[in-house]
Amino acid sequence: MKKLAERALNITPSVTLSIDAKAKQMAAQGIKVVNFGVGEPDFDTPAHIARAGIAAIEAGQTRYTPSSGTEKLRQAICQKLSRENQLTYSPAQIVVSNGAKHSIYNALLALCDPGDEVIVPAPYWVSYPEMVKMAGGAPIILDTREDEDFKVRPEELRAAITPRTKALILNSPSNPTGMVYTASELKVIADLCVEHQIYVISDEIYEKLIYDGTKHVSIASFGADIKELTIVVNGMSKAYAMTGWRIGYTASNSGLAAAMGSLQSHATSNPNSIAQEASVEALVGSQAAVSVMLQEFERRRRRMVELLNGLPGVSCRMPQGAFYVMANIAGLLGASYDKEIILDDVRLAGVMLEKAYVAVVPGSGFGARNYIRLSYATSMENIETGLGRMRSFLQS
Repeated sequence: MKKLAERALNITPSVTLSIDAKAKQMAAQGIKVVNFGVGEPDFDTPAHIARAGIAAIEAGQTRYTPSSGTEKLRQAICQKLSRENQLTYSPAQIVVSNGAKHSIYNALLALCDPGDEVIVPAPYWVSYPEMVKMAGGAPIILDTREDEDFKVRPEELRAAITPRTKALILNSPSNPTGMVYTASELKVIADLCVEHQIYVISDEIYEKLIYDGTKHVSIASFGADIKELTIVVNGMSKAYAMTGWRIGYTASNSGLAAAMGSLQSHATSNPNSIAQEASVEALVGSQAAVSVMLQEFERRRRRMVELLNGLPGVSCRMPQGAFYVMANIAGLLGASYDKEIILDDVRLAGVMLEKAYVAVVPGSGFGARNYIRLSYATSMENIETGLGRMRSFLQS
């Protein structure tokens, strides 16, 4: 039998999904697991958005649409980008896809030739390096520091740039750290990318989940030069609790949009027609439900950080956005549990799930070995219960 393609053999499985799968398997066995693993809002899709989807079905809007999305939705996205991000695009520059993950993969396929380098700051979302490899590129991991809020240093970014550098992946607000770049920090990065003519894949999926008066700024807003080089990525999943609807989108220059649209037309055709109609309502309809979710996430965020910083051997910074906490567990490594020395974050997460029935994600999956990621997209009751179990586990 001939072997599988290298692109399939070289992919590292998602540690996030593997932890979630094990936690769900344990739950199916009747074990009451507190799952801080997968990042997904625990709210239902707002009713007015769901009704728009139902109305689309009842109206027979269940057929193929243009492969890059309906004109109606692309117009709504253009209006949103103008209103909220001060970015002007035409519908032809918008490509609607099957989730923001699909949008990022489209962008990488359109940009990367074999051997092209893509700079990926760490900690990173688990799929970034794998998608770069799938697209034929080489992920160049750029480590950041916790005491600098896990943000890219301009001098280190400059040092990482080579003649093969094609793009930088930027994620603000960040999964997994929750950090948010300021306008001044983004301006320096934008200038560097323009200087070296490097594309920026700007993943802004968490832009509406932001706290303490912090302002989200898109790197594409710093002038025509950086806008020409930027692929803005966004979608419906996180802000509107629409993870299962699978709608993401890109905004980019016309050439890139055409290339990504062509790739998508052969790979998947159009995204779900019903979900597109619901997404129009999400963008143009009432935003009250977003505010309600944001207030609850804010309450959970503060409580989770407070409880984590009270655990022995654990510390964490207050995230500014998204719904994750990156907890430093370096002080726990080398400790023993039930006569076993816990040597790394993966084993710590495994033992915590097996013995304390708490699911967290090892930082290794994000390029950060001395950390674990916890999501506060879960109830306050789960946060209190889960952190209580962690305290008991760590004290043992």
